[in-house]
Amino acid sequence: MDTQTDTAAHTADDLGDWIFLSDPDITTDELEATVMTLRSNQLSAGPNVLAFEQAMASYVGRQHAAAVGSGTLGLCLSLKVLGIGPGDEVITAAYAWHQIAHAISIVGATPILADIDYWSGCIDPVKAAEKITPRTKAILASNINGHPADWQALRHLADQHQLRLIEDSTEAIGSRYQGQLTGSFGDVAIFDFSQPSALCCGQGGMVLTDDPTIASELGYLRERRLSDRTSVSVGSRVPWQASMSDLDAAIGLAQLRRIDEILMKRKQVEAWYHKEMQSFEGIKPPYLAEHIDEVHWMLYMIHLGKRFTGSARNQIIEDMDANSVESAIYCVPLHQQFYYQQAGWHRGLLPNTERIADRSLTLPFHTHLDEDEVKYIVKTLKDASVNVGAGAAIY
Repeated sequence: MDTQTDTAAHTADDLGDWIFLSDPDITTDELEATVMTLRSNQLSAGPNVLAFEQAMASYVGRQHAAAVGSGTLGLCLSLKVLGIGPGDEVITAAYAWHQIAHAISIVGATPILADIDYWSGCIDPVKAAEKITPRTKAILASNINGHPADWQALRHLADQHQLRLIEDSTEAIGSRYQGQLTGSFGDVAIFDFSQPSALCCGQGGMVLTDDPTIASELGYLRERRLSDRTSVSVGSRVPWQASMSDLDAAIGLAQLRRIDEILMKRKQVEAWYHKEMQSFEGIKPPYLAEHIDEVHWMLYMIHLGKRFTGSARNQIIEDMDANSVESAIYCVPLHQQFYYQQAGWHRGLLPNTERIADRSLTLPFHTHLDEDEVKYIVKTLKDASVNVGAGAAIY
């Protein structure tokens, strides 16, 4: 076993040891890249940022990339570049990795929440179409937990109504839809590289696009460049301080060079989970739509059966915690959060979202897990499901 997980728990008696939800795959490649950068004379706006941008664009197959401080900042800048702000609406889902969608509110635009497809968890193009108004300027769709959204239908919808299509691919690096990698489909595509992303460099994100005008404006708005330090004018737009550090870029570049290896190791962990889950009745198995070529999950997420309630799910998490296994809900949907409820959203408006969110549970998923640990995690989950009184023993 890797030294980073030598202390991982195998039995409930090892209460001082933990199996964590995520654990970045860090090797000597990342360590050496970090040391070399620290020994250089540039930790900001250095050569690693440009190299990471070029490598990421090449990997996904896009023309341009802009490294940023986070995925949230990446979407903020993208919305600014696209001219979207106060008075405009952006259709998105309430069920997602929220840090990206929050950018809509940050720039002053209005998020309009559409329901999701029950099976994939991604925004439903039919439900999104019902939300379009004269104020709608864009659709933000996420590849939920690695499963690509229905990009063909979403592109048709966006083109039909002359809307911008924005892709949040934070959770889906390496996944493929109709022969293309995720990150290929939006007018802009956003990645965030914080934990638990399969490509993790601590903090940072990337915006990809094929539009040279968008790319140029992203570069202008992202930061006040060193070449502008003698200028007394910022032109008509004030730039943000939203760039990625050279240190984060060095780690990200090393991770990207190893991404196929990382994803392959995660696939092995996924296979162990699938094997152990075969004897677990009442669990909705991972779903792949017909148009999906390949999915690389960000987390190992299960959907508990109807006999489980939201409170039962939360009790399972507490029981897992008591047995040194970190688990978590996938998300609290945006329309159930206080900020968005102040805007009129409330439970009952998005039935599929609520049905899935109430019963979704994420389990540890990273390259440092071994087969015995996966067996222990699933056994602990089975025991916890019985403890909450959700039904007969599930063996």
